[in-house]
Amino acid sequence: MPDHDDLHDRGLAFDVATLLDRRRVLGLMAGAGLVALAGCAGGSKDTASGSAAASGSASRSATTTGSCAEIPEETAGPFPGDGSNGPNILSQSGIVRSDIRSSFGSASGVAEGVRLTINLSVVDASNGCAALAGAAVYLWHCDINGAYSMYSQGVTNENYLRGVQEADSAGSVTFTSIFPAAYSGRWPHIHFEVYPSLAKATATENKIATSQLALPEAICRTVYATDGYSTSVRNLTQTSLQTDNVFSDGYASQLATVTGNVSTGYVANLSVPV
Repeated sequence: MPDHDDLHDRGLAFDVATLLDRRRVLGLMAGAGLVALAGCAGGSKDTASGSAAASGSASRSATTTGSCAEIPEETAGPFPGDGSNGPNILSQSGIVRSDIRSSFGSASGVAEGVRLTINLSVVDASNGCAALAGAAVYLWHCDINGAYSMYSQGVTNENYLRGVQEADSAGSVTFTSIFPAAYSGRWPHIHFEVYPSLAKATATENKIATSQLALPEAICRTVYATDGYSTSVRNLTQTSLQTDNVFSDGYASQLATVTGNVSTGYVANLSVPV
């Protein structure tokens, strides 16, 4: 067995320790006048976010101002994969990643579908919407068939469309994924949990928010007209944002702004005050 396979058995705690060790090395290199290389887990980290992760809590930046209310707390659903209801993906090394289209570790499946980039901006609702640097976001959603990896029949051995990212100095995290299906009884959506730091994103009792992102109807209709999404066309006609069992009590703060097209992919943006 190659050495890199062994690393996939040590868990997220090992990933975090490795990440911090690399940051310490980069800090020493910078002090010596050398060029610091970008770290792991989804891109470069500045001093603020690096310190936040090391101390185990998010750093609140004063660069963002405005009025914001906390994003509504929602159910994690029956397929969270966070250890609260069966399997725990958060304990697996490799979960810290930006591109979540493929499975990792011993799994090898790849989720097909129209490309979707998901940008979340995590901000502090109690501090004038200041960026919450160093926070961690665990994000997951269903595949093109409406199935959830780790749970649904046929994909129980897969772990695609699940990932964790650490917020940068602007409170931003980015995931590369596919446009989720509309399955029976639910409006098209994406689940996420927010944790105070990457180091604490290993146990659900540490999370500070659980919510869902809703996708705009016009974009959904366009995507579902493409190959592979035929079942979603019918399912979308059977529900609405107003009747969905999660979004029916109000969805304005959870409805993402989506731009792009089928050919090059879409980009969804949402502010997440916690």
